Amino acid sequence: MRIRHAIATIAAAGTIAVVAVAPAQAAEYSSALKIKGVQYDAPGADSNRCSTGNTKDEYLTIKNYSSKATVNLRGYVVKDAAGNRFTFSASHYLEPGDYVKLRGGHGTDSDAKNVVYRQNCNFIWNNDKDTIYLYKPSGSRADVHAYTKTGSDPDRNGYINYHG
Repeated sequence: MRIRHAIATIAAAGTIAVVAVAPAQAAEYSSALKIKGVQYDAPGADSNRCSTGNTKDEYLTIKNYSSKATVNLRGYVVKDAAGNRFTFSASHYLEPGDYVKLRGGHGTDSDAKNVVYRQNCNFIWNNDKDTIYLYKPSGSRADVHAYTKTGSDPDRNGYINYHG
């Protein structure tokens, strides 16, 4: 696990207090659903033309890491740092260990093929850096990851893997 706890020591008027600071990404571990990986830079030259573009090659993989619970994606929200968002409006059930790829572009959602399309030909993830948020239907954060092309993608293939 990548949970890190920082401890700060504060001295004020001769009194020493120890304050535990919780990590900003600790909320990601409270959910069965997590971001498994992101193809943030689709292969080839970026083109958001619906008929000939490559937005379908940009995708986010969300996985159910629970060993027992089936999770319905309906109501889950994916956002980026700029506020672009996608809400899963239909029921898509992820069995334990199952995953779904949220792709750009237009297409037919398929539970059998583990794919949901955003029905939008614009790219959502920036090629240089971005932050990906996954929210539960309740509005609480399920997972979050920030990336930079230079710091998070050493092989520069446009794909970053999280949570194994």
